[in-house]
Amino acid sequence: MAQDRWRLDGRCALVTGGTKGIGYAIAEEMLRLGARVYIVARKLAEVEDCIASWKQQGFSAFGSAVDVSLSGDRNELMASLKSRWNRLDILVNNVGTNIRKKAVEYSAAEYDTIMGTNLRPAFEICQQSYPLLKNSTAASVVNIVSVAGLTYLRTGAPYGMSKAALTQLTRSLAGEWAADGIRVNAVAPWYTRTPLVEPLMEDKDYLDAIIDRTPLGRIAEPEEVAAVAAFLCMPAASYVTGECIAVDGGFMINGF
Repeated sequence: MAQDRWRLDGRCALVTGGTKGIGYAIAEEMLRLGARVYIVARKLAEVEDCIASWKQQGFSAFGSAVDVSLSGDRNELMASLKSRWNRLDILVNNVGTNIRKKAVEYSAAEYDTIMGTNLRPAFEICQQSYPLLKNSTAASVVNIVSVAGLTYLRTGAPYGMSKAALTQLTRSLAGEWAADGIRVNAVAPWYTRTPLVEPLMEDKDYLDAIIDRTPLGRIAEPEEVAAVAAFLCMPAASYVTGECIAVDGGFMINGF
């Protein structure tokens, strides 16, 4: 019984942006913990490669090519999920993008791209997933946000705004959906070794500034973020809801 509290056996999970970086690590972590995982990403070849690799290892992995920023794709995703499962135990809203500029430099199109990728899809996927989540006996939603939504960073105001809003959505849904047995939490990473971040790490001065502000003295690995996301979906976390957990090596102690 004690071991079962730290497992996800038989759980049905949806992970958006599940082919790279943090999303991939979360999907794989949940598969190794016994969950059945459905991933989505924009490129079909990447989805198929991930699914094939995981199935070779004996995992229950599924997926489809979906651009969550498009309402039609979101509708197709929900139809696909409902045809496969009659419930959803885990929803991880992981898709996100960033354009790093000073606030005065953003165009309206760039602002819309960030909000239309980071915020609206997560909100509407939560809405559309609600009936499936309600059918679960212990559903958990995890929103991947960012420390950029909790404190000041040097660039990327719209990105920080979108993540702050997603953190507030986490709190709001945790309150609204608690009576349905649906827990909603957020995970806020600091710099993590992903394809989106690796080009920035080539700037030694910037990397040194990041490390200088991080008490643990390094950036995170995707698996370290994934472990926290998986924990929040376990029976062991059954009394945790409405929380935002920073996976930041202590960065929030100092900030920039």
